[in-house]
Amino acid sequence: MEITVKGNPMTVEGQLPAVGEVISAFSLKDMKGNTVSAEELKGKVTILSVFPDINTGVCDQQTRSFNEIASNIEGVRLVSVSRNTIEELNEWCAAKGLDMDMWSDADREFAKAFGIFIPELDKLARSVFVLTEDNEVAYREMLSELTDEPNYEAAVEAAKDLL
Repeated sequence: MEITVKGNPMTVEGQLPAVGEVISAFSLKDMKGNTVSAEELKGKVTILSVFPDINTGVCDQQTRSFNEIASNIEGVRLVSVSRNTIEELNEWCAAKGLDMDMWSDADREFAKAFGIFIPELDKLARSVFVLTEDNEVAYREMLSELTDEPNYEAAVEAAKDLL
């Protein structure tokens, strides 16, 4: 699959999980350095907000917007995922005064499991996944232009529809 970055074509490796498909297993690190996995998402509707680099304007905006819109919805868990280091994620949260679930995909395991790895940039493609309590994909969006923002309202409505 191809996307663009400021109009320049880039290749995205893999295949997005289909709506209705159970997500593949993965393990990442949370902001405390603990290993977290797909199994830990079970039992709650989850919005996975995926971005390339927290230290860029659009990624900052995406993360803050989802936090403002979705973090207080009863029964919905918001998890942000990127290739940023645990230190970078902690520094960003401290600078913004936010306490969020942010997971680091340093080994690219999540990126490859979800079909959102951009090898030319060594980054994750900007995307959003809404998962059921059983880790089935209920909604997905991968932006065709990396610098565009996701459809926040559509993702939140998809999550609310599962409650």
